[in-house]
Amino acid sequence: MARMAARKLPSNLLERLVPILLLASIILAFVVGVLWQKVSSLEKGGSSAGVSGTQTTGAQAQPTRAPVSLDLIKGIFKGEVVKFGDENKKLLFVEVADPSCPYCHIAAGLNPELNSQVGDRFKLVSDGGNYVAPVIEMKKLVDQGKAAFAWIYSPGHGNGEMGTKALYCANEKGKFWEAHDLLMTNKGYDLLNNTVKNDKTKSQELANFLASAVDSSSLKTCLDSGKYDKRLQDDIALAQSLGVNGTPGFFVNSQAFAGAYSFTDMQSAVNQALQ
Repeated sequence: MARMAARKLPSNLLERLVPILLLASIILAFVVGVLWQKVSSLEKGGSSAGVSGTQTTGAQAQPTRAPVSLDLIKGIFKGEVVKFGDENKKLLFVEVADPSCPYCHIAAGLNPELNSQVGDRFKLVSDGGNYVAPVIEMKKLVDQGKAAFAWIYSPGHGNGEMGTKALYCANEKGKFWEAHDLLMTNKGYDLLNNTVKNDKTKSQELANFLASAVDSSSLKTCLDSGKYDKRLQDDIALAQSLGVNGTPGFFVNSQAFAGAYSFTDMQSAVNQALQ
């Protein structure tokens, strides 16, 4: 009898362990799946939990594309785009962006919460990291008269149409950067992705948010007029002609930087252009 009990003990123990092991494997598979989804979303444009429940999707790095000529970049400054300076500057910056795109916010450097959330690679210098937001540095060079800058819309995240039209409207009043800097904050990111999105009936909410930059009444009138609906499509077509398939996309003269590069990665191209 003692021998029979000894033989049955491993079997009983195994019967108890099987459900536990099965449950553990299911939990492990679920955890691995969630982690994989988050990594894939940040790198390939899917979705993951963002700041204040918003989405953090966007293009960190885009596929290799064909070279763009300097003449094509110069031609952008002759067209109907948001621009500061002209094609005669030695240093030309072009940004292809979407104000609802998380990596555009990262590159703008005005949403430190998002920069830190995405990872140490994008933590701003002001927060103890090494990331230098390129848009801020580009604007400094434009303000110093050393460079020209053009801004082009492309739907890299999908919720930026109304925000972009607000930027066009603000640009009419010479207030592009003031409106841009508000939209590129954490509050602006939340507003565009969770409230306004592309809903034309939310023009008042958007105008109220930008009231410190542009008169809210005139901004709402501009947004409601639909005057810039076609302009969105023109910008998208221009971005496609440059081979930009995601946001943000930058050019330093004809050199492309596809993604939210630190300005330190662009510095050599900038220095070469200014020689």
